[in-house]
Amino acid sequence: MLLEDYRTERLRKLAEIKERGIEPYPSKAHRTAKIADIINHFDEKQGQEVAIVGRIVAIRSFGKLAFVKLRDYTGEIQIFMRDVAKIESQDPNFAANQLESEGLETTTMDGFGVKDIKLLDIGDFIEAKGIVDKTQTGEISVFSNYVRLLTKSLRPLPEKFTNKEERYRRRYVDMNVNPEVRERLVRRSRFWQATRDFMNKHGFIEINIPVLEHTTGGADAEPFVTHMNALDEDFYLRISHELPLKRLLGGGFEKVYDIGPRFRNEGVDDEHLPEHIAFEAYAAYENYEDGMKFYEKMMKYVCMETWGTLKFNVGGFEIDLDCEWPRYKYADLLRDKYGVDVFNPDREQLIRILLENWDADDLKREDFMKKLENTTTPHLIDDVWKLIRKTSAGPYWVVEEPLSLSPLAKKSAENPLVTERFHPVIAGTEMGNGFSELNDPLDQLARFQEQQAARDAGDNEAQMLDMDFVEMLEYGMPPACGWGNSERNFWLLEGVPGREAVPFPIMKSKED
Repeated sequence: MLLEDYRTERLRKLAEIKERGIEPYPSKAHRTAKIADIINHFDEKQGQEVAIVGRIVAIRSFGKLAFVKLRDYTGEIQIFMRDVAKIESQDPNFAANQLESEGLETTTMDGFGVKDIKLLDIGDFIEAKGIVDKTQTGEISVFSNYVRLLTKSLRPLPEKFTNKEERYRRRYVDMNVNPEVRERLVRRSRFWQATRDFMNKHGFIEINIPVLEHTTGGADAEPFVTHMNALDEDFYLRISHELPLKRLLGGGFEKVYDIGPRFRNEGVDDEHLPEHIAFEAYAAYENYEDGMKFYEKMMKYVCMETWGTLKFNVGGFEIDLDCEWPRYKYADLLRDKYGVDVFNPDREQLIRILLENWDADDLKREDFMKKLENTTTPHLIDDVWKLIRKTSAGPYWVVEEPLSLSPLAKKSAENPLVTERFHPVIAGTEMGNGFSELNDPLDQLARFQEQQAARDAGDNEAQMLDMDFVEMLEYGMPPACGWGNSERNFWLLEGVPGREAVPFPIMKSKED
């Protein structure tokens, strides 16, 4: 049958239900127990009367008997139904004793017995009231003579749902047919709750900051642009939480963080989504050495709270986070692997290395060469670093990134060509970004001007000149360590691409 035929048949059933005077979409349900409570505490519940609710996932009818499999958020259970008319002929009070309770009707005008079960379908939401017991085969069940309709579904759930585009487009169907999707979203929630718990335990305060900004910054990314009618001005959707949170440090806060969405107008791949949840935190009077120790502990804590382990197999990498993570200097890694001098870069050498590692599945060679020609030298250096990173199991820290790649990080006191910046590398991915924050207003202004010049020259990902932020620094901001990571960490350790790990992935619009 076609979907249209199934829907037509269910509309016919809906009309018959209404003709009987039954409301197919009542406003209230009467639940006294969740399914998991019955299953897990059967010895306590056996013989007790309960009212359960949920979605029908299976129906079997055999004349005077019917078996309905019901699923709620916590689990599944069988409803064992018998023909109440036959039982009432022997004991007129049986059905009433079995079903009657305050506020719940027991007549066939409000419910469906075995004879009426044909009007129900897989996917409908129902309420069942009855006695908890086991069948002759030993299956825990609720023995009920009537069920009450809560929602009549007009479209059938598919038995299998594997097409990625359809799964992402109709995620509500996906979660029903593939319950592991819903379970993953529960872990995603646990991931962020563990992050909050850790930060709150260590004296940080969560401060929600604006999404709309006049000047956006804090990362190398192209922003989305929107328009506010009330002010008749264009705004950017934030690409980072950084600059507003550091303004809070200037305002007297010492430990702040925010968890929320950020938006980057870039492509969609396994590690990138234009809209995603991110976390950033800033601690006054601390530096990057303090940060590495703190965030290593945080990441281990979050992993244990989310997955209950520090050992992962991700993309062919065997990862064990249960160690003290070593540290490697950015410049040493590029010199040892490719002979690149990041302080005196040879642009032609960088392009040659990238061409030798060109991925034909990414771009055509001529398009790739054109892209390289239009890429700034600092970004070419970073692209070569990514070649190293992608083959690294980790965990380890990359430290002392060059000044040209870190416009918001403080210079190293020992080597002014590098910054006090740190990245954790795990399974080929940078799992976060942190540094000793730059709080010298004149130095910050000079770096912003360099970034703005690159932006004016055509680099849409270069940072903007933010004079209000510089003004804040001129009033004074204490030395601080900043840190940020996105939900990419969750995707990676779950072992799935980004769109598999968010509830409603962005898709190109399509109407049925």
